Amino acid sequence: MTAVSVFAPAKLNLYLHVTGRRANGYHELDSLVAFAAVGDTVTARPADTLTLAVDGPMAPLLADAGDDNLVLQAARALAAEAGVGTGAALTLTKRLPVASGIGGGSADAAATLKALAELWRLSLPAERMQALALGLGADVPVCLAGTPARMAGIGERLSPVPPLPAAWVALANPMKGLSTPAVFKARRGCFSDPAPLEAAPRDARHLAELLAARRNDLEKAAASLVPEISNTLDLLAAQPGCLLARMSGSGATCFALFAAQPEAEKAAAALTTARPGWWCAAAGVMPG
Repeated sequence: MTAVSVFAPAKLNLYLHVTGRRANGYHELDSLVAFAAVGDTVTARPADTLTLAVDGPMAPLLADAGDDNLVLQAARALAAEAGVGTGAALTLTKRLPVASGIGGGSADAAATLKALAELWRLSLPAERMQALALGLGADVPVCLAGTPARMAGIGERLSPVPPLPAAWVALANPMKGLSTPAVFKARRGCFSDPAPLEAAPRDARHLAELLAARRNDLEKAAASLVPEISNTLDLLAAQPGCLLARMSGSGATCFALFAAQPEAEKAAAALTTARPGWWCAAAGVMPG
């Protein structure tokens, strides 16, 4: 086997409720997670030692990551778990902004686990892989699953969701990184009740209506730290055909939901023109 490449799609929190806080300080969540067909790529090739090269348009943002990069952390954790003595030459093609609420690092870690499991011909049970993923970060298990899911607890409890309809998103990030712990620290107010989807939405418009009855509980806190988030949401909401505008995760990436591909692409193009320094993209919501 010469090389294994795995796509690491952007994670979307279609809604995110903070439902409580554990004694150890970690917050309990209830979130509907889907994935957009835009993302990074992790490629693994046989090698004697573990190495990582980063390329792609967002590579300069990771220039100082070094050994802290989640790709290397995931590789080392899997090697230790499986008792692998060989290495791999890893290449991360970075297209997603970092610290942006769409699980870029988590998706990269999950893709690394998948790529190396294939390269090293491992067959670890799913529960061991999920436990390994959770040790790398709260979003890594859902990224490892790679399909729409309800995420609960601190990210360790995943359950199936009703089928999601065909839909498209325009994504926008003002290129301001956000620390997830800082956003949780800035959050104020009561906890929210869980609000899982009970039935499959009929279409994208119906999905938007169901999501409008829910929210992202971190949006206000994130906007207090990065005021550009409010501007991003306003710009997205003003695009023709926008069914819903919302922040994903702990920000600062926001998305607008559309029923059709041309509308999403026009919205992304309009934001690129209006805010040339931002990261903007259009993508389909990936089916389960």
